[in-house]
Amino acid sequence: MNLIFFGTPQIAAYSLEKLFKSAHKISAVVTTPDKPAGRGRKLKPSEVKIKAKELNIKVLQPEKLKDQIFLDTLQKLNPDLAVVVAFRKLPPEVWQLPKYGTVNLHTSYLPQYRGAAPINWPIINGETMTGVTTFFINENIDEGNIILQKKIPIEFNDTAGILHDKIMIEGAELLLETVNAIEKGEVNPISQPKLPVSQLKKAPKINKEDTRINWSDTALNIYNFIRGLSPVPTAWTKVTA
Repeated sequence: MNLIFFGTPQIAAYSLEKLFKSAHKISAVVTTPDKPAGRGRKLKPSEVKIKAKELNIKVLQPEKLKDQIFLDTLQKLNPDLAVVVAFRKLPPEVWQLPKYGTVNLHTSYLPQYRGAAPINWPIINGETMTGVTTFFINENIDEGNIILQKKIPIEFNDTAGILHDKIMIEGAELLLETVNAIEKGEVNPISQPKLPVSQLKKAPKINKEDTRINWSDTALNIYNFIRGLSPVPTAWTKVTA
């Protein structure tokens, strides 16, 4: 199939290479504009852009996803399917454009842990199981119909970094399996379970103040908190003399 790939970080770059090495064609990669980084504030490309350049794939870096020139470019590429891994919310003009719609790889076992930090929060909360999910994007963030899912155990000594790498590998495999199934017409998407709000666990963005250790908590909760934030964004505390 003719694919357009949307993504930014390392976890997305890994999936990009997995798809590139398959029988599918990737017409273009869409990623964030280069951003200033480091002391010299030099422009730094995303991990996905670096990988796309290595693989000689066309790279698009729109400032605005509703930009007409960008939309016209996508239209001319005539994609069968768009694939999203760790990218910002797409407008309907984009996710509705491909023939078969747009698939997202989410790094949790949906409907649990919707949000920006689905790898960190299960560890922080002491979970022993998480997963990966592919679903068709709709107008609601992380709420589209599920295509495939796979559970991934969380070991007692797993940090967010270790779990990230497990999910990166398993997620890429699931994504390729999903694209293959869509091509063959073998998918039967299902609605996400409608759980009561009290049973839904969220994965909101983690800010610096959220990462401060609460020493009045239990030893187990502190342990889970530290490993759920390791190596980034990192748990911290203050020591006074």
